[in-house]
Amino acid sequence: MMTNTPPSPQPAPLPPGSTATVLAFDIGGANLKAADGRGWVTSEPFELWRRWQELPEALGRIVAARRPQQIVATMTGEIADCYSSRRAGVAHIVGALEAAARAVEPAVPLAIYLVDGSLVSAPEALRRPLESAASNWHAVARLAAHHAKTPRAFLIDIGSTTTDIIPLLDGAPQPLARDDVGRMATRELVYTGVERTPVAAIVRRVRWHHEKRPVASELYAQSRDIWLLLGGLPEDALSTDTADGGRFTNDAARVRLARMLLIDPPDFSHLDAESAARQVARLQTRQVARALRAVRRACGWRPTSLVLSGHGECLARAALERLSWKLPVVELRQLLGPAISRAAPAHSLALIAQGLVP
Repeated sequence: MMTNTPPSPQPAPLPPGSTATVLAFDIGGANLKAADGRGWVTSEPFELWRRWQELPEALGRIVAARRPQQIVATMTGEIADCYSSRRAGVAHIVGALEAAARAVEPAVPLAIYLVDGSLVSAPEALRRPLESAASNWHAVARLAAHHAKTPRAFLIDIGSTTTDIIPLLDGAPQPLARDDVGRMATRELVYTGVERTPVAAIVRRVRWHHEKRPVASELYAQSRDIWLLLGGLPEDALSTDTADGGRFTNDAARVRLARMLLIDPPDFSHLDAESAARQVARLQTRQVARALRAVRRACGWRPTSLVLSGHGECLARAALERLSWKLPVVELRQLLGPAISRAAPAHSLALIAQGLVP
């Protein structure tokens, strides 16, 4: 089902005569994020699989407004199905970054973040495309390790599409695998999030009026509707980044959830919607909890503290409650603010590039 693409917000310009030292990009398949490591961030919906040809322009707009002295970038968008392979995706994204860096006068140096934690030139990144791909989790894990309360910790980073569970040992990331294929196998990467996950990917039946009803295999509703109805995400009447292009309000979410059961919306009350949302959330919570247990077993040690990142804290908290893990928690949302936490990989990368995060 088609969604309405909201107009791209204009990045906040710098005062006349000033420049950003570093501009860090996190280029995903559904969102484009940038940060300077000094408190400024931007995040905008960008459906890369539909708008890949617009990527150089979108990046160039942000670069022109911020006038950085250096650009660094990480990515996950290379897996978008507009690309024939990861290598092709990396090549296009790096090329778009190079075009944006050249579009300002003078041209800005560009570095790409690899999954081993190094920053390399664009030509080197193109020679090592599978190390350039899907590297943003490693950047935010370094920031999380920097703030962890104990030497043995887990980062739980839940965003719109995915959940990352990353072991942190002695102040550094200690992943069980480094690429997406391996990380999915170890359960460090779970393809479920608090916004873009289709409800039909979470649950097959929902109880309504004392009967379990099948769920349609359609993109009528997403996890953003579930967590909105349960209070985990705030209403935003101006946003139309939803499955049907409608408003992001409780009543509109109720209508979308009714359609998942093929129920006429007037026959599906707010109480019905909240009950259905709780059932879906319970299964999504169980999925994340099982992944946490699997990573803990594979590590061979138990975390003694946790770091939460992303705007899916509601799901992370529910999974921890299900596991009865009562551990000290650092919330990047509280530490950095909600906007920076949502763009944590870009913010982390900007700090890494400036030598502020080991």
